[in-house]
Amino acid sequence: MFVQVFIALILFSFGIFIIPRRFQFAYALTLTLVMAALTSYWAFDIMQGNRQFTHINFHVAALQSSFILVFDKLSAFFVLVVNLTVVVGLLYARGYLKPYCATKNTLSFAIHYFAFIWLYFSMLLVLACRDGISFLIVWEVMAVSSFLLVIFDAEDRNIMKTGINYLVQMHIGMVLLLIALLIVEKSTGSMSFDALADYFSQHSNWPLFLLFFAGFGIKAGFIPLHTWLPQAHPAAPSHVSGIMSGVMIKMGIYGIMRVLLSVQHDYLIIGIVLLIVSVISGVLGVMMAIVQHDLKRLLAYHSIENIGIIGIGMGLGVIGISMQNDVLIVLGFSGALLHVLNHSLFKSMLFFNAGSVYQAIHTRNIDSMGGLMKKMPFTALLFLLASLAICGLPPFNGFISEYLIYLGMFKSLEGIALYHSVLIVFGIVALTLIGGLAIFCFTKAFGIAFLGEARSPQAAGAKEVSASMLWPQAITAITIVAIGLASAWFVKPLFSMIADTYGIPVAEYVGFTKNLTGISMLAGIFLILVVALLVLRHVVLRHRPVRTGPVWGCGYTAATPRLQYTASSWADSYFKLAKPLLRTKVHNADIAEDEIFPVTKAYETHPEDAIKTGVVDAPVTRFLELLKKIAIMQTGQIQHYVLYAFVFMLLIFLLTYFQLI
Repeated sequence: MFVQVFIALILFSFGIFIIPRRFQFAYALTLTLVMAALTSYWAFDIMQGNRQFTHINFHVAALQSSFILVFDKLSAFFVLVVNLTVVVGLLYARGYLKPYCATKNTLSFAIHYFAFIWLYFSMLLVLACRDGISFLIVWEVMAVSSFLLVIFDAEDRNIMKTGINYLVQMHIGMVLLLIALLIVEKSTGSMSFDALADYFSQHSNWPLFLLFFAGFGIKAGFIPLHTWLPQAHPAAPSHVSGIMSGVMIKMGIYGIMRVLLSVQHDYLIIGIVLLIVSVISGVLGVMMAIVQHDLKRLLAYHSIENIGIIGIGMGLGVIGISMQNDVLIVLGFSGALLHVLNHSLFKSMLFFNAGSVYQAIHTRNIDSMGGLMKKMPFTALLFLLASLAICGLPPFNGFISEYLIYLGMFKSLEGIALYHSVLIVFGIVALTLIGGLAIFCFTKAFGIAFLGEARSPQAAGAKEVSASMLWPQAITAITIVAIGLASAWFVKPLFSMIADTYGIPVAEYVGFTKNLTGISMLAGIFLILVVALLVLRHVVLRHRPVRTGPVWGCGYTAATPRLQYTASSWADSYFKLAKPLLRTKVHNADIAEDEIFPVTKAYETHPEDAIKTGVVDAPVTRFLELLKKIAIMQTGQIQHYVLYAFVFMLLIFLLTYFQLI
């Protein structure tokens, strides 16, 4: 039945081009909800253990090929994550896209909704395809459809340039995956993920794993494979940014997990590589986020940070396999997978909030915001909730997944070898540093954007966005709180999945479920106390007159918003400490000694991604310079082109004659 419904939905998706604009959103939402309902039913059934997997094999005569679709517990979990975020993102898009009705035609909206639907369908197929050909096809569809979504504002030349850069890097990743799958086919005769176990049983595991890791790592955004991410997310519409960051980059995590399930040995090497790359991604991601002025760019770097946290959990799980440490296996992998869900929730909501702010004041520059909590109280409250969650603070969902990873590390320290202890302590220190820096960053982001006084006329005139942009975020907010208050209900299926995969007895993880239940009870008591205090405050103050007045201005009698902290001044002390690892351009016109009445001056800082500048931009610049030098051969004279052909044929003849080719 799935095949027939899916083919029907694919065919119906083309109908978006022939229906009137006023029905396009409803049409896209209907197709999305039908697919989400069908796949969620299967996914819940599989996650609850009612069936082990759903296997679909159908033959396409035109391509003379068979497509094998398999939904197991791993893919079922990711399906549920994708469905929730995509549905909420599409609901949010209705309000976000309304202002574009005056500038975009019907075809532009049709292409956008069509690309949205196909991005969703392609992600589901990525999670189900096992044979290499069909997987690479849907992987390419995912890249192209997301490219079309990124360039929604293609009239802006910079956005088009960013979209092309994104597409090129996605194709580099696909080429790496193609090479890896071809290596598997050459050895086993089958180009599929099901053949990986046979390959790994006969060969060294870490070289091929690293090839897969590079291909999937580009999509996930691990450093130094991340350079597309801080550019594409700010360029895309905010509902697209939320979906790309929330679930699309998790397709890279899914791919890495799928390969890890087939690995047979070399666990320690693979685990160390995963841990080191993930720590670098987490630490540098949050460090670069702190110095950003663009709100969406700041959130994009936090996606890299959270991918690092997920990678730390996976790396610890793999190291646990090498140690035969069941506790580290269960808690490491479960913490990583739960953080996949948690990050999809709070990061998508943060991007939706950033979109609401942009729609209200038409800028993403944090230094042009300020005082928005007075103008946009619901948006501010949602942003605050998501900020607390992403910082890993209780009683929200981010705390639970990071707690599992911490618990796995601390529980594994006793009675292990020295080098294993060093690795685990390294993970503890890194995760602690990431959490502390994340709190510092979102204190800055929320404080400067929503508190204080308006720093620009746009912020002063801001208004709350429509309800159609708020209530979809409320769905995400409720889920964030639910995971924090009922964590055992969400974590138990993950414990069961990891335990079944690696043959771990129930006794090894049932105690952790009870531990989470106790944490949830404490979190519930804390929330009840907070609500009770707020109600008590309201009761006590409701009959008292409210007086307003200026706060103490440290002796200043003519205070202005310019006396507040800016994004740069807030992070100035941090930047001085982190300067060896960060790169920032400063544009400042100094006042000369003889300049008694100085003219208007400006001081600007522009943070740069040092890895992008050194690893990507520098080689590309040198290559372009080489092409410019070669361009001298383009003389426009026919005799020169005939000479080039003659020299080429002569070279081939000589190489053949001397048996060099």
